[in-house]
Amino acid sequence: DLNWAFLSPAAFFDAEGKRSGAYQLGGEELILNQAGNSYVSYADYATAMIDEATAPKHLNQRFSIVGETA
Repeated sequence: DLNWAFLSPAAFFDAEGKRSGAYQLGGEELILNQAGNSYVSYADYATAMIDEATAPKHLNQRFSIVGETA
């Protein structure tokens, strides 16, 4: 009876990256951005996590994120 979600970061999880607001969500597999990179900033990851918490779309699922580099 527990609702959960697990957000997997991209391979390059950039602590210094800026919030772009431009990210894509995927399934359980690693996804790439338009430049062919697996990249996300901490800020975009946090935004996606808050978006999921306030408007759940991945109940009881693991999902991934990729962002566009600045």
